[in-house]
Amino acid sequence: MTTLPWRRSGRGGWTCASIVAALLVAIPVVMVVGSTLRPSTDVWSQQWSTRLPDQLRQTAVLLVGVAIGTTVLGAGLAWLVSAYRFPGSRQFGWLLILPLAMPSYILGFLTLSTIGPTGPVQDSWRERFGRDAWFPDVDSMWGAIATFTLVLYPYVYLLSRAALRDQAGGAYQAARTLGASRAEATRRVVLPLIRPAIAAGGAVVMMETLTDFATVQYFGVDTVSVGVFRVWRGTYDRDAAAEIATLVLAFALLAIGLERIARGRARFGQSGGAGAGIEPVRLRGWRSGCAVGACLAVVLAAFAGPVIRLAVWAIQEQRSDRGTPQLDQYPDYLWNSIQLVIFAVVACTIVAVVLANAQRFGRPRLTKLSSRVTAMGYAVPGPVVGIGVILAVAALDDLLGLIGLDVPGVVATGSIVVLVYAYFIRFLAPGLGAVESGIGQVSDEMTASARTLGSGSLDTMRRVHFPLMRSSFVVAAVLVGVDALKELPIVLLLRPFGFDTLPVWVYNLASESRYQQAALPALSIIAVALLPVFLLARQLDRPDR
Repeated sequence: MTTLPWRRSGRGGWTCASIVAALLVAIPVVMVVGSTLRPSTDVWSQQWSTRLPDQLRQTAVLLVGVAIGTTVLGAGLAWLVSAYRFPGSRQFGWLLILPLAMPSYILGFLTLSTIGPTGPVQDSWRERFGRDAWFPDVDSMWGAIATFTLVLYPYVYLLSRAALRDQAGGAYQAARTLGASRAEATRRVVLPLIRPAIAAGGAVVMMETLTDFATVQYFGVDTVSVGVFRVWRGTYDRDAAAEIATLVLAFALLAIGLERIARGRARFGQSGGAGAGIEPVRLRGWRSGCAVGACLAVVLAAFAGPVIRLAVWAIQEQRSDRGTPQLDQYPDYLWNSIQLVIFAVVACTIVAVVLANAQRFGRPRLTKLSSRVTAMGYAVPGPVVGIGVILAVAALDDLLGLIGLDVPGVVATGSIVVLVYAYFIRFLAPGLGAVESGIGQVSDEMTASARTLGSGSLDTMRRVHFPLMRSSFVVAAVLVGVDALKELPIVLLLRPFGFDTLPVWVYNLASESRYQQAALPALSIIAVALLPVFLLARQLDRPDR
């Protein structure tokens, strides 16, 4: 295939830039994997004789439990609001995605403070049925699974609902026309069609669960991610932490492999398009009441109830005698969080713009491959990214020392530069996706016209691409900024001494059972995280037909 002249002009620089970006993302992950080439028998022997077997078991149980819970809840709710009409069904369609704004480490401590051993629910239970009355053990594996399920089911819900809306409608109606009952059409037609979407949502859920090591500690669950944090903070032995981090990466690869197996060779499409949704059935009587009750219970348990409780706590805390010092600390933690968000947004957005435009101006094969490599960071669990960055930056420090360029505090571990680098690896993918979507709206003909008229690649990007992609930049900045604000594992692993963000503040206060004092920063995180949720809600609120 002949390359057009305007593509050949100046493509070397764009291609090199995309390769550099891919290397920046890949090197830390490769270094973690490379640590297994020189395994420390002492580390593995010590870990295997103490915590490691139980960590592997609990990690597997947690992942399977959360995957099952989110699949049942997410796909079930997607089917309910897509296939039936009941009072508030259209509103519940977007209300059910609100838990995306609720970080698991916030819902975790709220769950324990409400129905845990010292919570008001168990207090009332004991007053009614006696001090020795049995109550389920909340701070346990099942409590962690329930919390993750309530926070993460929207991933399965969104993908399942999109599949029901865009793919399953026409086939379902055809099956009904041929005499199949609703149950049979659902089982034999709809479920196979949405299976890839459910599998993809389940993989994302397992990745998010694997990244977390704050929520699981609230519930006394010891996972391999907790093991990485414990080894690093306990010994600061980066080689030992890297070797344990390979287990986290192995679980992540297993989750991806299971998603591929669950998806199988399924590739579905039909001509009905987005307007060919399933014709909903009107529910009446007790069935309508059950549908409303189910949706309302999920929204209250996963979002509305926790937010109300946090708001009440925040008001009570500011009215109490100890409210003033907490309020005095708030600007410092907020400013630290804002700094990281700004740096992450700037770094990710600039690189995303370069990568997206490199696919127009550079060598197509190399630039597309580079973009796929850079997207890998979002699929790598946070602890692996954190340890990988530690290894990469330590190697850079050693190299600079060898050549006589010692620059402490700039590239050394434990600096804000290292945090931004880790954020760049972890959150570049959502920003790149938004920018690529925007540049996809700019036709090759428009780019070719500008280049044919003598405009250089940079000038074409500035005068043609930028004006047409402005809204995509905003979306990319919002997605990266919200993820960066909510991030906890990477900050706990890499933060400089005394550098606390809002998530770290929430985690520390919750770990000390100072729940009321954690309310204000928790509400701040949720408020900002609602921005992309509202963007999604606007899309979901469009009529299906």
